Amino acid sequence: MSLNNTTSTIHTYIASHAQLVEAALRQSLPTAWEVPSSLRESMDYSLMAGGKRLRPIMVLAAAESLGGSLESAMPVAMAIELVHTYSLVHDDLPAMDNDDYRRGKLTNHKVYGEAMAILAGDALLTHAFFCVAQSHKRFGVPAERVLAITEELALLAGARGMVGGQAADMLGEQGLTKLEELTYIHTHKTSDLIVFSLRAGGHIAGASEAQLEALSEFGHALGLAFQIQDDILDIIGDEAKLGKPVKSDEKQQKVTFPYFIGMEASEQKVQELTNQAKEALIRSNIPNPERLLQIADYLMKRDH
Repeated sequence: MSLNNTTSTIHTYIASHAQLVEAALRQSLPTAWEVPSSLRESMDYSLMAGGKRLRPIMVLAAAESLGGSLESAMPVAMAIELVHTYSLVHDDLPAMDNDDYRRGKLTNHKVYGEAMAILAGDALLTHAFFCVAQSHKRFGVPAERVLAITEELALLAGARGMVGGQAADMLGEQGLTKLEELTYIHTHKTSDLIVFSLRAGGHIAGASEAQLEALSEFGHALGLAFQIQDDILDIIGDEAKLGKPVKSDEKQQKVTFPYFIGMEASEQKVQELTNQAKEALIRSNIPNPERLLQIADYLMKRDH
């Protein structure tokens, strides 16, 4: 199942691993389970709506960088995409960002209604923890590693992590006055799930504490760079490539990095953070960090 051919381009690597993730996600909710058809359809609608699948790919790439099995990492890769998808479904709701389109398609609540969109998000989140458990039950990953992954997913996706970042983002709509406040939002709303993805892949492969710390440093800097790049693309991006309207932050009067420090300084910050992320890996003792380093460069140069 491994496609970690170092001679292939990073674009080929991402595309091939995204296909593996897509195939796994299609089977993630067992057909034998009795689930109301509207709920199943609502979950599948957002889960299979495309996207770059970057977080699950980071799980797989981190596991591969340490000699881990792609098969045993796949349930956790699916789990982080389930969590990410739930967060988008809820983010799009009228009470949150009130978006009509996501990835070029109508948002979940526009198709299935607000109540079903909320329940679909709830179901995606809870199903993620079921998927994590399968790494042990189906592929024999030691229970203590799966327990560490479960704890970190709860921590980094919850009040201390992504949800805390989302709450701060909503509170920030009342008026951010400090760059530190915006950095907090970006760190927890975006970086934390990227840190989780990398550490989870490390845990699957039996990473040492030093290796896990290097993956954390890499993910923290890369996640912040990723979100600042999003801020930039919201201003200058191609709406067709992004799959959603540009200048949405401006319309919602959201404060962004370009607002605080300007476009040129924001672009420079993305470069600095990307270099910082790469340096964390280069000075670590992770045996095969090449793909992760390539992913960092890919994200810095992305246009959607």
